[in-house]
Amino acid sequence: MSKIRVGIVGCGGIANLKHLPALKKQKSRIELVAFCDLLEERAQKAAAGYGDPGAKIYTDYRELVADKSIDAVHVLTPNVSHAEISVAALLSGKHVLCEKPMAASTADAKRMLDAAKTSSKKLTVAYQNRFRHDTQVLYKACRNGDLGEIYFAQAHATRRKGVPTWGVFPDKSKQGGGPLLDLGTHALDMTLWTMDNYKPKIVLGSVFQKLKDNSEGNLFGPWNPDKYEVEDSAFGLIKMENDATIYLEASWALNILKGKEGQITLCGNKAGAEMVGEGAAAPTSAVKGTGKIVFNTARNGELVDIHPFELGGPGPADFDKDVYRVGDAEADAWFDAIVNDTAPVVRPEQAFVVTQILEAIYESAKEGRAIML
Repeated sequence: MSKIRVGIVGCGGIANLKHLPALKKQKSRIELVAFCDLLEERAQKAAAGYGDPGAKIYTDYRELVADKSIDAVHVLTPNVSHAEISVAALLSGKHVLCEKPMAASTADAKRMLDAAKTSSKKLTVAYQNRFRHDTQVLYKACRNGDLGEIYFAQAHATRRKGVPTWGVFPDKSKQGGGPLLDLGTHALDMTLWTMDNYKPKIVLGSVFQKLKDNSEGNLFGPWNPDKYEVEDSAFGLIKMENDATIYLEASWALNILKGKEGQITLCGNKAGAEMVGEGAAAPTSAVKGTGKIVFNTARNGELVDIHPFELGGPGPADFDKDVYRVGDAEADAWFDAIVNDTAPVVRPEQAFVVTQILEAIYESAKEGRAIML
């Protein structure tokens, strides 16, 4: 098979932090042939650093997706543009990897699903936390039945004061929301995936914007309250069709002692499991895959905590921090799916349910009632 020709739409922070370094390691089977960004200089810089000779530069994604020689498009733009660009790329005959969340609304996510079905092209969403070692171990434990029936879970995505002050993060017109869409989407995806439960029934949500005028102590410096248009925290209670219940918490700013970002807690009738410690919450964890996990159960009449691993200790050598980042694992799995014509690890139907639940949390908070799905 000839090399997969890849085009990049969006050459900002997430492209340079995660995707482009990972794609550079895929050069044995891909070519980076096109780069698009509203700021031409950003596209030029990305092409100079990562592109193949002769890579094209665009400022309009329509021109990129019209190129019939491109096989796959990576959509790495602000949330509200995900659907528009992904649908255009799919209907132009391209496979699409879209950054999380799938879309800013359920209607947009449905358009993406329909376009993938119509075009028969592959669509996936970049929930790279599935590829973390701790998440992989927990997923296997759940599939093996180690926890039994999982009837309660917590999806943790909280920062004490970690409001991103760059890019368009606080801009609701471009992002559609704040920490719920930015951080909560990852924690919810991890929870649903490990539980293997994608049938939500009732959602009750609370959304707050209480600290927009209080940027003191923010990890990334002060923000402009006049341009802070999204929530600073959001919470959801999700009841599934089988009565399993998930509590989701997400914040960029919340007066708590310690945040828990990118961690989940699962409670089964045989045992429980919890992602713990600073590893899973460190800013680099989503890229490098660091983290810890503890199982809890009872044996021989005593309560027992089981620590199967801490990354960097026992475990696959490839996952040692900088050696094999989750971005690399995500890219490996994505191109494997294209080459082997198999389903991607993150199926679009699963990502759709995440978007559906997140939208229901916003809707519930706005209307002051539970939302039936």
